[in-house]
Amino acid sequence: MLRFILRRLGVSALILFLGSVFLFFITVFSGDPLEDLRESRERTAQQQMEARTRNMNLNEPWFVRYWMWLTGVAKCVTLNCDLGNDSTGASISTSLVNAAGSTLRLVTLATALAIIIGVTMGILAAIRQYSGFDYAVTFAAFLFYSLPVFWVAVLLKEYGAIRFNNWMADPSVSLTTALIVGLLFGLTIASVLGGDLRRKLVTGGVAALVGFGAMTYFDQVGWWRQPALGLPLIILIAAGAGVLLTYLTVGTTNRKILYSSLTTIAAGVVGWFIFNGWIVAPTYPLLLLMLAIAIVSGIVIGWFWGGWDRNIAIWVSIGTAVAFAGATALDQLLRNWGPFLDRKPRPISTIGSGSVNFEGPFWTEMWDWGVQLILPTIVLTVISLASYSRYTRASMLETIRQDYVRTARSKGLSERVVITKHALRNALIPITTIVAFDFAGLIGGAVVTETVFGWKGMGALFQEGLQRVDPAPVMAFYLVTGTAAVLMNMVADIAYAFLDPRIRT
Repeated sequence: MLRFILRRLGVSALILFLGSVFLFFITVFSGDPLEDLRESRERTAQQQMEARTRNMNLNEPWFVRYWMWLTGVAKCVTLNCDLGNDSTGASISTSLVNAAGSTLRLVTLATALAIIIGVTMGILAAIRQYSGFDYAVTFAAFLFYSLPVFWVAVLLKEYGAIRFNNWMADPSVSLTTALIVGLLFGLTIASVLGGDLRRKLVTGGVAALVGFGAMTYFDQVGWWRQPALGLPLIILIAAGAGVLLTYLTVGTTNRKILYSSLTTIAAGVVGWFIFNGWIVAPTYPLLLLMLAIAIVSGIVIGWFWGGWDRNIAIWVSIGTAVAFAGATALDQLLRNWGPFLDRKPRPISTIGSGSVNFEGPFWTEMWDWGVQLILPTIVLTVISLASYSRYTRASMLETIRQDYVRTARSKGLSERVVITKHALRNALIPITTIVAFDFAGLIGGAVVTETVFGWKGMGALFQEGLQRVDPAPVMAFYLVTGTAAVLMNMVADIAYAFLDPRIRT
């Protein structure tokens, strides 16, 4: 495996090198970087031309300039990168750090959401083949896949920012809207759970009532401007995660795993009171420390209750602890939505990745940091969601028709065991390849999204470099995207070996 990884790294390095030479060459000869100054009538035009020539080393041949860039990149091995200066004399390394930070937080979140939602929808669509849910997922996938990115971004700016901000000034939900939301929620739950007509009517009706009741209750108590979860709902979320993980791993027959999950929730309640001061006014180190405490507690509780299934109990307890911690953080974040609205009455901006000179407590600053991610993240997620759901559905359908899956069913194994332990892992092997290419592709595809939403990220860096015929920003963009492609392919190779042990040999 190590030899294979080293060989892949060598081939990837060669490809990156050849690609960088080609990109540098076509960027340098794509235009005249001094064209705007040659046509200028300003008295300082000549001095500006001399300064730009000096900043971009225009007196040197293109291959000398490339060599200077390459030697600066080689210094990254010692964490002392020197990517040169742009046409204005600004350091590319500084610009790249700021741009990459904006783009990577956007692309990483969009990729994670697309994988989780898309793979889940694909699995459910395969299990419920030719059902209403399957047809709905298929229709949505083709619709999202065919939508132009810039058009979706403009629509989201109109309805997700401008009109949402207007509604948030005096939020209210009409009875008709609550009924529609309840019916949609009921149809979704009924189609996912499946069963005969009677079961669908019962589950759909109950879910519709719950959805309608929740919308009505939220509207009556003014939840839209002062939201919160509260400890009972946090416990319910963690309990749901624990029961789900227990069902997916060993089913409901092994009570020790379930007891391990419930004990973890009890420990979480105790920790909620002990660390309440830290939770209300945290810092990033404190959040990481509390998460580490939750994980360690889950390991200890799982080891105590596990018995013969100790490893499974540990993982279920860790999952329950993380769910409890995440719900607790979400509760505090929601409680600070009102104070955030007081500081920023129109919360979602249509331009930029954050508010200028915004200062406040930890959770309100988190809101300012997060709300700017919502709209561009939705755009990028929608782009990838369609491919993940369709590929997962196709791979899952192909896997569950294999002989070993039919053999597992003939042995009397439950459908849960057949899907989770025999079909799912093998069905996910082709998806890892898509993830590897999609992450790097999203960085490149974010150029349009960042332009629409006014983000100063990698897209803006790349676009400005092309407009100025300046290879330094373009090569910085290539350095990040190319490295991301190589690293994600390496992660895919490692994931292959994890999903299918036969690949290790």
